[in-house]
Amino acid sequence: VQLVESGGGSVQTGGSLRLACVASGGTFSSGAMGWFRQALGKEREFVARIRWSTGTTYTADSVKGRFFISRDNAKNSVYLQMNSLKPEDTAVYYCARTAGVGSNTQVKDYDYWGQGTRVTVSS
Repeated sequence: VQLVESGGGSVQTGGSLRLACVASGGTFSSGAMGWFRQALGKEREFVARIRWSTGTTYTADSVKGRFFISRDNAKNSVYLQMNSLKPEDTAVYYCARTAGVGSNTQVKDYDYWGQGTRVTVSS
């Protein structure tokens, strides 16, 4: 399984970015895809996840109402629309895949990871 993220960049506070993650090399009709982020000197943290089959989403409280996860099954792609960005959103963002059916909010729940895409929000 290979996951490739794109869409990162530098924006000012209040701006928007849309991250994309394309998955290949496996079957993606079950399980879920997640977005995580890791700021400099901090642990990787959960942002959002979406189930391939149902589209059910779950978003971390820290970004709820600003970040929205979606998927396109035909393209094996997952997206993270990030609005009203804040300096504290600055991090490397990773997409990841899990075959599990639990809450899927922990790093350990995921077995495949992308290389990450950097997001920088300036004040």
